[in-house]
Amino acid sequence: MGQTRWLYFIYNPCSGRGLLRTKLFEILKVFSDAGYEMTVHPTRASRDAVEQIRALPDGYDLVVCSGGDGTLDEVVQGMMQREKKIPIGYIPAGTVNDFARSLKIPRNMAGAARIAVEGQNFPVDIGTFNSEYFVYIAAFGIFTDVSYSTPQDMKNVLGHMAYLLEGVKRLTNIPSYHIQLKSQEVTEEGDFIFGMVTNSRSVGGFKNIIGRRVHFDDGVFEVTFIRKPQNAAELQEILGAVLLKEMNLKYMCSFRTARLEVAADEPVPWTLDGEYGGDWQEAIIQNHQKALEIRVNS
Repeated sequence: MGQTRWLYFIYNPCSGRGLLRTKLFEILKVFSDAGYEMTVHPTRASRDAVEQIRALPDGYDLVVCSGGDGTLDEVVQGMMQREKKIPIGYIPAGTVNDFARSLKIPRNMAGAARIAVEGQNFPVDIGTFNSEYFVYIAAFGIFTDVSYSTPQDMKNVLGHMAYLLEGVKRLTNIPSYHIQLKSQEVTEEGDFIFGMVTNSRSVGGFKNIIGRRVHFDDGVFEVTFIRKPQNAAELQEILGAVLLKEMNLKYMCSFRTARLEVAADEPVPWTLDGEYGGDWQEAIIQNHQKALEIRVNS
């Protein structure tokens, strides 16, 4: 008989439309058929996953998490605080699931579970925003608080459309922030309504907004900042460029970098992987190349 392999399965029972609860038996059977002994833990509160993963014994061979991008973010937070890093499998169960979409992990939960136990380990870059870790995006400005301010029941019923409906309400009064950007490649200053530092092909469910040449292990982020429009016509130009997934250099500042310093005249509310990340006047955003391994389809 071979050596016993141990799997730790942590899931958010409230994610998405609650479909995970109806798929649990199927998922656990996939794990069992692959020869794993399992520990199963449903998260009980915010940041529960961070504490569980940080304190996990080193004997586990694989951690599989299921939930939305916020659940994955918590698991990554906990894993990055460990000395021994364990490969992570991901079963997306949220409303948008940007990172899973980027890594071609299917929405079909049994299919994602099979990739978690049968796929290959793929080293991905992880970001730090000051002292916090993030997986695929740090952002501020118009639309960025929609994911955590949209009521969960509205998300469950409407799915992705809930984000769009909530976001449209913001167009009448758009806040802007005077910001200085400094990296090895670029120095910029101006009034911006939006900024994002990403490691994902899909943001908010929209693909390719930040370019097609995105690699998850290249040690650099894709950075896009949108300048404040001076009138309604300019705002329409900006929205048109975003919807057409085109870069408009008149209004957009875009580049790649491994390290970015952001300084604002006032505290700016940021989101990290779709969750509220605090108000910050200064931030250092850094890429940690190939810091963790995620299971992907071989």
